[in-house]
Amino acid sequence: MKRRAFMAWFAALAVQPAILPARAQQPAKPRRLEQFELDVPFVPTKQEVVEAMLDLAGVTAKDVVYDLGCGDGRIVVTAAHKYGARGVGVDIDPERIKEADERAKKDGVTHRVEFILGNLFDADIHDATVVTLYLLPEINLKLKPKLLRELKPGTRIVSHDFSMGRDWPPEKTVRIGRDTIYLWTIPKR
Repeated sequence: MKRRAFMAWFAALAVQPAILPARAQQPAKPRRLEQFELDVPFVPTKQEVVEAMLDLAGVTAKDVVYDLGCGDGRIVVTAAHKYGARGVGVDIDPERIKEADERAKKDGVTHRVEFILGNLFDADIHDATVVTLYLLPEINLKLKPKLLRELKPGTRIVSHDFSMGRDWPPEKTVRIGRDTIYLWTIPKR
């Protein structure tokens, strides 16, 4: 009996993916959408804006790009596919996480990205070198203390269409048609 239990344990261990961190190896527990309060509606970012955001942040293969409220994962997947970066997307909507995982598979970057079902205010973002946002003004303002507290100096933040308030003006602002993107860098403490 012990041998059979050991063999089952060993077989399970052998099929565990070793590429992503341990937290990515555990599938998110499925929950009904009604259990979530969505603070921001899902509005996909146009691909040209995605690339402009990543360009403005100066993303390279050395970066770890976090997209808070990642939706269908297009920013994280583009960061991995086009720029060679690693990426993490966080979204509270299980349908968006499912779409993001499918997009990563389709683009062949599952080994470089991770999508986490959860609240962006609770996400562990300390290892990000770039954070992207397409939220709402009041969510950006609520998120700002977390960004300033948890991110390392030099981390770049790029927001699509919404600023961080008058007390933290962006370093750069770029217009792409009707869209605006903003860039900030976490200052030295």
